[in-house]
Amino acid sequence: MSGRYQLVQTPERLELRDTQDAKIGSVYVDFLEGKARHRQQFGGGKGQNIAKAIGLHKFKQPHVIDATAGLGRESFVLASLGCSVTMLERSPIVHALLEDAMKRALASDSAEVLETVSRMTLHLADAHAWLEQFGAVSQPDVIYCDPMFPERRKTALVQKEMRFFHAVVGADADSDSLLGLACRYAKHRVVVKRPRHAPVLAGSQPAFVIGGKAVRYDVYLGKATAQEHA
Repeated sequence: MSGRYQLVQTPERLELRDTQDAKIGSVYVDFLEGKARHRQQFGGGKGQNIAKAIGLHKFKQPHVIDATAGLGRESFVLASLGCSVTMLERSPIVHALLEDAMKRALASDSAEVLETVSRMTLHLADAHAWLEQFGAVSQPDVIYCDPMFPERRKTALVQKEMRFFHAVVGADADSDSLLGLACRYAKHRVVVKRPRHAPVLAGSQPAFVIGGKAVRYDVYLGKATAQEHA
């Protein structure tokens, strides 16, 4: 790719680098160590908020579509909790980072990592188009959406990742329409991750909210569950 941000293949992994500011380091995806692995080992299992929002206390090994895969951390955590996860990422750059992380994880000698990654499937696809084509066929139990957060400046790491993503991916301006589409195809739930004080997507009030200190999970009922409550 050309421009300020470059994909660079190092001996260890594929990285996205800022060619104009080498001091801030690189962005990459890693399922062997770092945040995703730490959450798998010490994140609280099914007691953490994302697990409650997905409904792991109700649904056994659900099929979850992560419609905005990003760095794949939530997908990895959900897969480690027994979910079958279909990851959709429309940015070729971010998809390349995810694909590289998947390959490295599959080459790992960690049985726990291998078991987790075996439940993850990655597609280079726009969630809108993918759901229109396959949503009715795949009938996912849950569709998870994590639209691009506004830039925050609380930590250097978050600032770096958001700066890179805003530059190479852009804003998720179509999040509102994705919510409507997800609610059409999800069997049980649509879960949207939002900053704690951010407005709801599309002005649509969720059935309930799982709140945390920095983020919340807005939960909308899918077709099957909505009919049960009708």
